[in-house]
Amino acid sequence: MTRILPGFRLAAATGTHRGDRTYQQDQVGVISHPRYSGCVLAVVADGMGGKSGGRKAADQVLLTAQQLFERFVPEEESAEDLLQQLVSEAHLMIKLTALSAEEEPHSTVAAFLINSDRRCYWVHSGDSRIYLFRGAEMVKRTLDHSYVQRLVDEGEISELEAQSHPQSNLLTACLGTVAEPATQLSRIDSLEIGDTLMCCTDGLWHYFSQTELGNTLKQLPPREAAEALIAKARQRARGTGDNLSLAIIRVEALI
Repeated sequence: MTRILPGFRLAAATGTHRGDRTYQQDQVGVISHPRYSGCVLAVVADGMGGKSGGRKAADQVLLTAQQLFERFVPEEESAEDLLQQLVSEAHLMIKLTALSAEEEPHSTVAAFLINSDRRCYWVHSGDSRIYLFRGAEMVKRTLDHSYVQRLVDEGEISELEAQSHPQSNLLTACLGTVAEPATQLSRIDSLEIGDTLMCCTDGLWHYFSQTELGNTLKQLPPREAAEALIAKARQRARGTGDNLSLAIIRVEALI
């Protein structure tokens, strides 16, 4: 049965900053499908591994996403399969890159795909996150593949304690490792007008509560929200900030 939905548009913005690091190893992009209106893919990747290794890994994630998405046929193919293929192919390409380089490149990935029927699908590996806000309220977010998240899941520490844990940068999964990366796939059956999705690296989300993120994303258009969040994260980092990147997409009514 075909769903009849009111007209909508997608307002999008990306933002990135080197932070206080010497090199930028993040990559971020919002990609509109070349043939299907209302079909969009957002991707963020946090590269790791040497002076240039991390950027090479993050570049592979974004390049793989672009190539696969351009060939994607929403009416005939599964969005979940596309996202899983994105992870597996990017993982393989990063491992191949490591064979010809002195670095050991790795990368996180967080990607979400919105179809023209307002269904949304997402995948992630590592500690880059995806959030879904309805107004200012967080409806859902990814759970990090990290040592600290495991402690939270096991009840050893609270979410608040996790924010300042000294081992918060230890990952239990990412792309480019010897083992196949753990991934989490999820689906939202129907986005509503006013919903906002954001994917971001830990250099951004580390400095905010979900309430702060929700209020900012509700009150400001995506471009202004991206600029405000980056500025506030830079202020709170006090000269010790990581690379930070984010992509924001809001579902808006046609006027």
